[in-house]
Amino acid sequence: MSGIRTARMLLATVCAVAVSTIYAAQPMLAHIGRDVGIATSEWGWVIAAGQVGYLIGLIGLVPLGDVIDRRRLIALHLVLCAAGTLVTASATGAAVLVAGLAATGLFAVVVQTAVAFAADLSAPAERGRSLGVVTSGVVVGILGARVVAGILTDLWGWRAVYLALAAMLVALAVAVLTRLPAEARMSRRTYGAVIGSLVRMFAVPFFVSRGVIAFFLFASFGTLWSGLALPLEAGPWHLDATQVGLFGIAGLAGALGAARAGWWADNGRASRVTGAALVVLALSWIAAGQATWSIWLVIIGVIFLDFAVQAVHVSNQSLLTEAFPERTSSAIGGYMVFYSLGSVLGATATTAVYAAAGWAGCAVLGASFALCGLLTWALSRPMAERPAKLDALPAT
Repeated sequence: MSGIRTARMLLATVCAVAVSTIYAAQPMLAHIGRDVGIATSEWGWVIAAGQVGYLIGLIGLVPLGDVIDRRRLIALHLVLCAAGTLVTASATGAAVLVAGLAATGLFAVVVQTAVAFAADLSAPAERGRSLGVVTSGVVVGILGARVVAGILTDLWGWRAVYLALAAMLVALAVAVLTRLPAEARMSRRTYGAVIGSLVRMFAVPFFVSRGVIAFFLFASFGTLWSGLALPLEAGPWHLDATQVGLFGIAGLAGALGAARAGWWADNGRASRVTGAALVVLALSWIAAGQATWSIWLVIIGVIFLDFAVQAVHVSNQSLLTEAFPERTSSAIGGYMVFYSLGSVLGATATTAVYAAAGWAGCAVLGASFALCGLLTWALSRPMAERPAKLDALPAT
């Protein structure tokens, strides 16, 4: 049991650091944009570059976890992700910056390989709890990166953030090779067959319904975290990068929600938790939308929003690993395609909406995404409450 706990914590740390490489840019956006010479109206693409790379990696790299030893695969992707962060740190122009961020995002999909590995290392009765713990690492990375990145930016500049991430990624690669068990793959499936299996999942209604919920879920999440710095750095607050980054501490409450959601999933409540959390997500925007006059309401909104997002995310992944027990890497990778697309939509739409309608317009946008996710859940609820094991689908 202690070995499983050690593996969970190491994989959670891998997730935290790897996902930080994508989200660290958000509190530093103005600093990066001005330093590299990117127009304010195009700052959203700094965030989107990593998400686009992530999307490509979800389709092309994560399914490798169903074919080869995931311990070695995780270590390799950590090293390559470190190389991408070094390119980003050295960028003096927009082209190199975007290329570095895209490469970083491409190999940051090690997060999903780690999540699938954690699920497969666990007994079926504890799979939800393992997913909750490892996904908590994702939350810590997404939100903690904002806090640390803001502080380091004010002390030593934004490039120091990516240099620190590169060092941590390499150290984790060594830890993974020495501390995690090797996998003995019995399947003779080829990479092409696994990719074909992933493509066919997109014709399965249950899989698509979970994915569409994730699309709207992370579009709403991206709306908050891609745009929140804009009203906080403007009047009447005029907060600096460190102060904006500290709002990530409020969001860390979502990590507690993620771990608890895994326990609920192990007890058969994943679908009900999803619906209730989507309601909370929509309502959280009432408070989060008050950034122009109340810091405390924003903090309340951030806490509830991140709790809701992670509760839905863990519940979805638990249902998918139950339905596709022999293809967990492909199922989670395919599901995260919807996540990535939603994040890109949130990042790019928010800056445009803010320019046109201010933070109030962004709040309406984020709440609308949440309500669309709730509608999808309501329409697909019968499937979610009786998820069949779908690995027996024909290969052709």
